[in-house]
Amino acid sequence: MWIKICANTNLPDAQRAAELGADALGFVFAPSKRRVTAEQVAAIVPHLPTSIEKIAVVQTRDAHEIIELIRATGLTGVQLHGGLDLPLARTLHEAFKGRIPLIQTLHWKVGEDAQSAAELEAQLEAIAAEPALTRVLIDAKVGAATGGTGHTFDWAAARYAFANAPTRLDLILAGGLRPENVAEAIQVLEPFGVDVASGVESEPGRKDYGKLRHFIENAR
Repeated sequence: MWIKICANTNLPDAQRAAELGADALGFVFAPSKRRVTAEQVAAIVPHLPTSIEKIAVVQTRDAHEIIELIRATGLTGVQLHGGLDLPLARTLHEAFKGRIPLIQTLHWKVGEDAQSAAELEAQLEAIAAEPALTRVLIDAKVGAATGGTGHTFDWAAARYAFANAPTRLDLILAGGLRPENVAEAIQVLEPFGVDVASGVESEPGRKDYGKLRHFIENAR
């Protein structure tokens, strides 16, 4: 099970997540209480293991801005969080010569299961035809908020979409995961990976190391 610990804001938290066995660390550059700057992250990255993925979570659609961010920080991956934009993914894939993995974020609207299922299936089919993308993160959407809400969506309603996703895509589950429910979520949806932020925090932007350890243990 691939595990991403997202919304890191400081070196001790990032190092602890790496020590506990996370596969990837996320740093949020989109509007958020957990937002960081390129300067902050550039000071953190050199102190992290080279083996762990270090992912920029971005909302901008400006390819040049994303390219410069990666160059300035030394991050090794990009999570596109500003809506499905296949031309942007293609541009970034070409600019990075395929060396920087891309993750596309999609959303399941809480309380709108039928519509969300249909939209997700259509978007996954479109993404499967785009060589620049192989990973898709599916997060809960509540109202206008598009991440970090701490809300789950209906996993049972999403089971068909996950099970019948194009085989070339790796699906990553997010949205309201925490140590107490991550094992159940994995059992129901059988994703490639899981992503957590608020579910392992003591306060926004600060990790709770006990929750962090239990989340990773339970996900494994």
